[in-house]
Amino acid sequence: MNPNPPKRLRKTDHGDGTGGGEEDEEEEERAVDVSIIMPVFNASCWLDKCLQAVLHQDFLGSMELSVFDDASTDDSRTVVEGWRARLEERGFSVVISGHDSPQPRGVGYAKNKAVSQSRGQYLCFQDADDIMLPQRVRLQYEASLLHHNSLIGCRVQRQPEGSTERYTRWINSLTQDQLTTQVYTSHGPTVVMPTWFCSRRLFLKVGLFDEGGKGVPEDLLFFYQLLRRGCGLFRVDQSLLVYRYHEKATTHSVTEKTIWKLRVDFLQERVLSQWEKFTIWNAGKQGRMLYRSLNPTNQKKVRCFCDVDKNKIQKGFYTYEESKERPKPKIPVVHYRNATGPFVICVKLDMTGGVLEENLNCLQLKEGADYYHFN
Repeated sequence: MNPNPPKRLRKTDHGDGTGGGEEDEEEEERAVDVSIIMPVFNASCWLDKCLQAVLHQDFLGSMELSVFDDASTDDSRTVVEGWRARLEERGFSVVISGHDSPQPRGVGYAKNKAVSQSRGQYLCFQDADDIMLPQRVRLQYEASLLHHNSLIGCRVQRQPEGSTERYTRWINSLTQDQLTTQVYTSHGPTVVMPTWFCSRRLFLKVGLFDEGGKGVPEDLLFFYQLLRRGCGLFRVDQSLLVYRYHEKATTHSVTEKTIWKLRVDFLQERVLSQWEKFTIWNAGKQGRMLYRSLNPTNQKKVRCFCDVDKNKIQKGFYTYEESKERPKPKIPVVHYRNATGPFVICVKLDMTGGVLEENLNCLQLKEGADYYHFN
């Protein structure tokens, strides 16, 4: 790593060898190219490596670090302040604030505060426990200029290596089309939050993060709202972030039940509302749970369950015992080759040794039209 990273560009040259005068200097005081948005809560053990990586970005435009400390009880604020001089020497603007209330207000609140105090035309979201590679801001900035109405992500390196192996493989292997089609899976946003980069204009178009605090998946809620607003998704296909996994990560505070309801509601809103009939692929626990979670209108659209399990198929049907209807609904269970689409796939990806993918291919089904993954 270069011990002397390049200084940021701070002046506007009008081509005549001079700056733009007082008016342009005032404009530059009001805005920078990229603000790195960093919420902080009890992150002192991670911050030195995180901020060292910020310092070594090879982007030559103007940059700002905007930190909001969400009532940390360790020395996070002191650690960040200790980097101010080094960052400013390299041309960064640095804004650090926070609060010292008895309890933190949550990640959504801290992100919103960090954004509101920043001046960047583009926003690079950085978790305090992750490490950006030197080219991250430059490459995502370039991508954002080309895809101005899109949320920009990147591939990641997971640390410790081998942790959340399936999830990491999913993040890095999605195709551009799958960034849009696989937004309903249990993995969450297809462009993962620690890699987010977007214009301020796009951020304001979507709206602020939910500030409900602990247990609220503010990233998923923002992601869904972004899609509702008609924004796009794009991933830089290079690894630009070391994405740390540890037990204190805020994602562990969100319950599966909360995520499940949000996913079901979004699937019903975006997909099932457009279908007259459909088949649930999986007559097992996940498929039945999805059926029970649907609203009555969409339950009536379920043509059948399909499966490969002979025992489930031989039984012939699934009875919805919790239903208040009389007689209770009985949903047929058939072999997948005898089923009619479109399908909602309730089988986990990358867990069948390629059998699921092979079965879908043999039926010549197109993802995003003939089926969606919900697993």
